[in-house]
Amino acid sequence: MNILAWIVLGLIAGAIAKAIYPGHQSGGLLGTLILGVIGAFVGGSLYSLLTTGSLALTAAGLSIGGVVIAVLGAIVALFIYYAVAKRAV
Repeated sequence: MNILAWIVLGLIAGAIAKAIYPGHQSGGLLGTLILGVIGAFVGGSLYSLLTTGSLALTAAGLSIGGVVIAVLGAIVALFIYYAVAKRAV
């Protein structure tokens, strides 16, 4: 997937995940983009693990299913980030 598709998928997935996840998240446009791209990798890897039985570092593609997987991955990434950040404070 080319870089423009990664940016679009990251923005869409990050924005949807921030809207779904309870509480206030900061980070702006760049934080949303990074969250979405991380979510695409987390979601794609978990989807690969569930469907094939082996863990592979893959990412979701730019499609409806890919956006859903990336959003779920971004929600997981948000949960892990805030759990670690809360413990550090």
